[in-house]
Amino acid sequence: MPFKESGAIIDHIEVDGKKVPRYRCETEVTLTNTKTGKEYMSDKEAEDDVKDSNTATKKEDIRRDVKVTVPKIVMGSGTLNNES
Repeated sequence: MPFKESGAIIDHIEVDGKKVPRYRCETEVTLTNTKTGKEYMSDKEAEDDVKDSNTATKKEDIRRDVKVTVPKIVMGSGTLNNES
């Protein structure tokens, strides 16, 4: 089962003299044990499985799939005056 890491505005940067927000995008993370097929609900759960001496899970057995959701950015629009 995937878990989400929420997006947020980190800070603002200057682009062409204007302040523009810099984002950390929302991500949906799926952690899977490639040998057993087990899905983990957090990074900590996967890490704990690797550290558990009762399991054969190794760090390289954990696959991390990440879906990134990029916020919609309005680039602006305008109308050119065609004076003929």
